[in-house]
Amino acid sequence: MTYTTLIAPAELAPNVDNPDWAVIDCRFSLDDPGYGLRAYREAHIPNALYAHLDEQLSGKVVAGVTGRHPLPTVEEFTRTLSRWGIEAHVQVVVYDDWYGGYAARLWWMLRWMGHNAVALLDGGFPRWQRECYTVRGGGESRDWRPFKPNVRNDLLVTTAEMQQIIQNPDYRIIDARSADRYRGENETRDPLAGHIPGALNAPFTENVDGNGLFLPAEALRERYHDLLGDATADHTIFYCGSGVTAAHDALALTHAGLGDGRVYVGSWSEWSANPERPIETGSSKEGESTPRP
Repeated sequence: MTYTTLIAPAELAPNVDNPDWAVIDCRFSLDDPGYGLRAYREAHIPNALYAHLDEQLSGKVVAGVTGRHPLPTVEEFTRTLSRWGIEAHVQVVVYDDWYGGYAARLWWMLRWMGHNAVALLDGGFPRWQRECYTVRGGGESRDWRPFKPNVRNDLLVTTAEMQQIIQNPDYRIIDARSADRYRGENETRDPLAGHIPGALNAPFTENVDGNGLFLPAEALRERYHDLLGDATADHTIFYCGSGVTAAHDALALTHAGLGDGRVYVGSWSEWSANPERPIETGSSKEGESTPRP
């Protein structure tokens, strides 16, 4: 069986020693970039490798041009996946300890590279520990395997495309950040507050329940039906602060059976870097399009 969206600990546990399964620990903290690796070295799922958001899952930041977490080049990421021992038939499982907010980035990146056999551990490392599965400390390694990319740029949206999309009523733009940041309140990451004109707000944290497990597919389907209206999945664009948690909404859409949405990886940090681009503040019903001063 191939897992393509979510996987439970009970489904992963029998396969942690399977060389054709690759488990990747994506724990991270924007406030403490070294946290994830420290936590990994203290305790992780057996045979899991560690992926650092800034180092393996992002490319070079160019001030005023890119967002805070641009994609690495295809060539760079291909080398990373090969070092992780991922080839076409390998089942990948990703996890973190923040509702899947960081691990979903790797889930989406693998799909962008044409590898669909990737699933997020539902409930993450906290659930793995709660259910008393084995952990161990230290480091891990896997044998190198050749990864062959089959890049799906249809899953990706550039800033130039976004500038056209905001004029097109057939598209739905979904902001995955918290409601206060969407409204332009309590902005803690980027110099300018607000959201992309016309965007609706769907905080990624509302894809999960109080235990950090994804809502049932039926509930997710209802949530995204209400947001999308008549828009199709390929006309649905997700963004967030820097292109990380937007992937969580994209995963939820796919798990709901509604298809593959697209991710604007530059997200708010790239959009707001140019003073010529319009912004909105307030709710989606009361926001006004305002040029950056």
